[in-house]
Amino acid sequence: MTDFLQVLAGSVVMRPYVFIFLAAYLFVAIVHIGWRKTLCFTIIGYLIAFLSEYSSIHNGFPYGWYFYIDTTRHQELWIAGVPFFDSLSYVFLTYCSYTTALLVVSPVKVWRWNFALLETRRIRRSFSVLLLGSLFQVFLDIIIDPVALQGHRWFLGQIYGYRETGVHFGVPLSNYIGWWLVSVILVLTLQIIDRIVGRNAKKPSGMKDIPFRSLFGPALYISVLIFNLAITLMIGERLLAVTGIFIFTLPIAIVMVLLVRRANRYSREELSEHLQDFPHSPVSGGKS
Repeated sequence: MTDFLQVLAGSVVMRPYVFIFLAAYLFVAIVHIGWRKTLCFTIIGYLIAFLSEYSSIHNGFPYGWYFYIDTTRHQELWIAGVPFFDSLSYVFLTYCSYTTALLVVSPVKVWRWNFALLETRRIRRSFSVLLLGSLFQVFLDIIIDPVALQGHRWFLGQIYGYRETGVHFGVPLSNYIGWWLVSVILVLTLQIIDRIVGRNAKKPSGMKDIPFRSLFGPALYISVLIFNLAITLMIGERLLAVTGIFIFTLPIAIVMVLLVRRANRYSREELSEHLQDFPHSPVSGGKS
């Protein structure tokens, strides 16, 4: 037990950025969907991510053939040949991608230095959010994986590699196809948990009256993106960094334009459906 706690503590010490993102995710998700749903998704999402990685290093599916280099096995937590922090990161990557999809799909209300999405249960569980959320997550991996593959040049360390050099800065296309498949499963899992956990509760979970709460998840998404682009620049991979910036320029511009154009242009029906699903929403105080 002591050894387990030591290597778990080692994971936190060696990968503080992962656990900072994880702590931010826990706060944002609990405020948004409540602690029960957050706990369920954290556990189930981790297990799905772990099984996908375990399968790929042994069977080549879904990401293609790759391998982990367990040089830090005695310094941080590894489970069945997979570093604990790696599978754990899927959870917050999925959640922030999911909330970014909600930002694109939901009507927007702005008032008195506040901002809220008029999300509904129907929107949360929609195919549009499933598709966009999974693609947002894959786009993050397009930035993350090539720089992680260069881990020996920064504080991540060289922890994994591919059997064959891929066409995208060393990463094979099979990795991104696998990421999309797993991302679909993870976002769908989050949607199912949102539907079935606490459905008989008298008071809806989450939806706390915190200003700009609806932007916390997308802000986490941008934070992960900026962190990885900063690392890319730090190790001198300018072409990789510029490519990443180009990849995200258009999506970010589209989202910003949508937010400006759609602010306070919701219908009465959309507002009514939002308040029916989430009567404790901060929007109820600024109802119009």
